[in-house]
Amino acid sequence: MNFLSQYGWWILALLLIVAELASPGYFMLWIGIAAAAVGALVWLVPGMSFLVQTFAFVVLALLSCWCYWRFIRPLAEGPSDQPLLNRRAEQFVGKRYVLESAIVNGRGKVKVGDSPWLAEGPDLPAGTEVEVVAVEGTTLKVARSDKA
Repeated sequence: MNFLSQYGWWILALLLIVAELASPGYFMLWIGIAAAAVGALVWLVPGMSFLVQTFAFVVLALLSCWCYWRFIRPLAEGPSDQPLLNRRAEQFVGKRYVLESAIVNGRGKVKVGDSPWLAEGPDLPAGTEVEVVAVEGTTLKVARSDKA
């Protein structure tokens, strides 16, 4: 007995693809494409059992999702034109600032714009120009500037 005709699979595919419009990402689109492919398979091979249809759907859904994640997603995302946009502190690496408070026992403060930032580096007096060499969380790793 044929539980789902090709029309049932195509309706399921349409519902999944329409549902994709209301959700983030592209997951349901690929499941919908798998349902449409099973609909085409049922149309080409009439009388296919429900078990075979379900197995074909699962295999095609997994295959289509894998193809998306492996081949299409990397092309769609591509490299960012602003790679440091949400990593503010990393934008400071290589820049020079003046110590607001002396670095004592490896810790001090540097003023970046209107905000003081915790700085770690060799002990230096306040007012020394330093260069940010790395960032660890919200701490700037600094060294004495060569142009001081």
